[in-house]
Amino acid sequence: MGFELVIGDHNTFENDGSYFGVLLQYPAANGEAIDYTAFAAKVKASDCAVAVAADLLSLTLLTPPGEWGADVVVGSSQRFGIPMGYGGPHAGFFATKDDYKRSIPGRIIGVSVDMYGHKALRMALQTREQHIKRDKATSNICTAQALLAIMAGMYAVYHGADGLKEIATRINSSANVVAQQLKANGVNVETNAFFDTITIDAGTNEQLEKLRVTALSHEINFYYNGHKVSLSIDETTTVADLNNIVDVFAQVYGFTATAITEGGVSGGGKAIPASLERTSNYLTHPIFNSFRSESEMMRYIKRLENKDLSLVHSMISLGSCTMKLNAATELIPLSIPEFGGLHPFIPAD
Repeated sequence: MGFELVIGDHNTFENDGSYFGVLLQYPAANGEAIDYTAFAAKVKASDCAVAVAADLLSLTLLTPPGEWGADVVVGSSQRFGIPMGYGGPHAGFFATKDDYKRSIPGRIIGVSVDMYGHKALRMALQTREQHIKRDKATSNICTAQALLAIMAGMYAVYHGADGLKEIATRINSSANVVAQQLKANGVNVETNAFFDTITIDAGTNEQLEKLRVTALSHEINFYYNGHKVSLSIDETTTVADLNNIVDVFAQVYGFTATAITEGGVSGGGKAIPASLERTSNYLTHPIFNSFRSESEMMRYIKRLENKDLSLVHSMISLGSCTMKLNAATELIPLSIPEFGGLHPFIPAD
């Protein structure tokens, strides 16, 4: 769209009047959870908007960007129960302040009242990008990501705020247990406050190459960026995986690894400072706090299905893009590990 991108360090950023917005990553690419409060205030004082690309699951533990000055928050819903899938497809999420809601591409359905005083749903916002703006459209919103959005939404419905916080806490504790053991044995862990990702300075070229070879022999892919090596923990990471990771470093840096246990993970502690801890509530709607068994969840999904107008019951007068159905044959591949388990950054070999 013709915008000039300037990539730099937020600590040294000075607005000379030529900037209209900044984009921050939270947590950052190296895993560090940075307190951007003072920076956001400084930027906004010079009439500059703040957008944040955030890790959705991390926000169950970290202070949400809207509370420290963000105008827009975007990201991927992959963390909410969606397989890696070699990088996609994943549904994205987009949130903004009320001030900017009329500029959102897409639709928002609002609750209103009809002529009889009954509750009614109506389109509170619809920019109708494709069929009105045509070549000026800046988005492509259609049914392509509906299935992924529904899966992520149902993951939140099933676990609720408490369940998501429990999952996120285990991830954070697991990453912290690994970081603490590496630090205790002289490995240079550079990240201090983090959610799920830690970055290590590998040291010499020989150590870096030995780390790469040893990790591959353990069937582990780390992320290599020069001498920096990063690793991420997620919901699927087991205690055996954690021990495998530490064992790789033990072999390279010559220390004896202490076995990590389930109890060690549970008591692993947090790697998030008090200043960045979330205190506000989320997912407070009854729907996110009602279905905690598989049977209850299935009944809820079935009730939703029964509300839909399908070709089984009637003719659909609108376009197929609007009322597309997800057949079982489309759903099956989503759970195949050979597809779903592939990380987007794994080497081609």
